[in-house]
Amino acid sequence: MKLFKYNKIIVMAMVSAALISCGSEDQPGESQLDYTQPVKTALDNWIATTYLNPFNINVQYKWNQNTVDNSRYLFPPTIDKVQPALEIVEEIWLKSYSTVGGADFVKKIAPREIVLVGGVNLNSVGTRTLGIAEGGQRVTLFETDYIDKSDRANVSEFIHTIQHEYIHILNQNKPFDEKAWAAVTPVGYTADWYNYDIPESNEIGFITSYARSNINEDFAETASMILIFTKAQYEAFLAGIQSPFALQALKTKEALVVKYFKEAFNMDFYALRDEAEKNTTAVINN
Repeated sequence: MKLFKYNKIIVMAMVSAALISCGSEDQPGESQLDYTQPVKTALDNWIATTYLNPFNINVQYKWNQNTVDNSRYLFPPTIDKVQPALEIVEEIWLKSYSTVGGADFVKKIAPREIVLVGGVNLNSVGTRTLGIAEGGQRVTLFETDYIDKSDRANVSEFIHTIQHEYIHILNQNKPFDEKAWAAVTPVGYTADWYNYDIPESNEIGFITSYARSNINEDFAETASMILIFTKAQYEAFLAGIQSPFALQALKTKEALVVKYFKEAFNMDFYALRDEAEKNTTAVINN
């Protein structure tokens, strides 16, 4: 019995020694992870002051392969193009909605992240994707490197992207009357919208050819195009429509947009259009 106990004590001592030895050898050394906080640049501070702090909107301009389609040839924006692009978005989109909808409107309903991409997002059919809204939480804006603030048409095309994608976010928050909308132009929608030129689409009641892809895009295109037109441009556009049916269809869709903004958000859509026009002129003249 004594020998048995003695052997048991020796074995336990050896196990303890082994555990102590292994524990000592497996102790982690200095961490290889870099916990250093990146230095904030003047641009980062401006974004925080202009977007993040007042609106809780983060802006991502540094390259992140997880936020883009890696099958496309895309690249990050040139640094000196970032603030001018964001100033356009701030002046024409943020300020217009804040003025007409109220200071807290965009704070409550907004994408929580804007991703800027420098290059063109070219599709296989030859079209360009100017922007993407993802789940109402993120909006990606392409072609940031090609913005020219002195060119109204260029600025309007760029701001059209955020205006269009934001309409989708508003629709996700409060749906528009899809049944009434679908009854205006029950035919004409097509997946091959890119095969039709804009005047041809106008003459069957669509404000752009892309509006023909489905009723959701039709609503967003109608609202956003009116917002980027000047009042005079939109009146000239309607005056140029030859088909009485198409003219009536476009006016009916306009009325549905106006009604939606009033009933869903108690907002005067024409006041929003006028504010966007005024702010676009301010951007061009600065």
